[in-house]
Amino acid sequence: MRLALYCPHCGYYEQEADSPGRRGDYCTSVSVGSLFGELLAFQFARWLDDLAHADHPPGRLVHLVEAGAHDGRLALDILGWLRGYRPELLAQLEYWIIEPSPRRQCWQQRTLAGFADKVRWLRAPTSPPRGRPRLRRQDHLESPGAGITGIIFSNELLDAFPVRRLGWDARGRTWFEWGVALQGGQFVWARLPPRPRSALAPARLVAAAGFDMPDDLIAVLPDGFTLEVCPSAAAWWRSAASLLRRGRLLTFDYGLTAAERLAPQRAAGTLRAYRRHAVVGDVLAHPGRQDITAHVNFTALRAAGEAAGLTTETFTSQASFLVDIARRTWQQPERFGAWTGERRRQFQTLVHPDHMGRAYRVLVQRRGD
Repeated sequence: MRLALYCPHCGYYEQEADSPGRRGDYCTSVSVGSLFGELLAFQFARWLDDLAHADHPPGRLVHLVEAGAHDGRLALDILGWLRGYRPELLAQLEYWIIEPSPRRQCWQQRTLAGFADKVRWLRAPTSPPRGRPRLRRQDHLESPGAGITGIIFSNELLDAFPVRRLGWDARGRTWFEWGVALQGGQFVWARLPPRPRSALAPARLVAAAGFDMPDDLIAVLPDGFTLEVCPSAAAWWRSAASLLRRGRLLTFDYGLTAAERLAPQRAAGTLRAYRRHAVVGDVLAHPGRQDITAHVNFTALRAAGEAAGLTTETFTSQASFLVDIARRTWQQPERFGAWTGERRRQFQTLVHPDHMGRAYRVLVQRRGD
């Protein structure tokens, strides 16, 4: 999955043709229009004002840190709103983008050329460039000095982190792992041999991901029940939490709690591939030419942040989160701008349960009051 999505030479996310939107393979909240970024900017400004009124010295820089900025469009929408409505806050703000791909950094720099003095790029640590090229890992973040005072956020990032695919052997009452093999020139699923003493043993991975498996559940769990676990997503969240000196860490993504993931209707797992806005039946087909994704385990993320000392402030649907922000903009129209017909159309897509409102969730954690 890491190779298919992130290989510098042929990975799906390294190709400009993968752009989300009607002409791409999938839609995101950003591709709906600028309203998503403008609502976030309105909320971020409120949180950053709270920092300024706490113990943060006046005039010291605060930070917005976006991870996985794709082509930079969300950053452009946020910074554009701040320039129009909160220029005094923009003056004391640095916008950092965490981006391990040099190619995507170039896309972002083109998009954000008008804010070149406000944006910095950070990269995840990489292996020394010797011998065979290595993929850049995304599960640890570079430490920018004394840490971050402000907001670290991502939008539809963690659902594309590489997962391990596990299956349940009802007869043996044990978990096993699915790997990928080459057969007749095609990629196929292959059951991997057990490694009981390894930290990557399937049973250990299931427990570490926060799945509660009481005996009465084990007794009825059907043969072949499939789970995806993503240790790298939890590690990334823990790493981001450790960088946060004061402020908030949040993500928008589609996902489930561990308990929801164990529902009978999800016995086949959540690993999916998308191409031209349609679900592709074979996840292993067309490597590098289709999006691959799996639902985020919010139970694991929440636990990782709390273990790093963060307090969970909100875990809700995207609809609930954005409606709450919009309600405050309606009360302060002079601080947000008119709700035009185009804005209302975008808002309906972002919050309607049949579009993005119910499927996408928001986790917000904080350090400090």
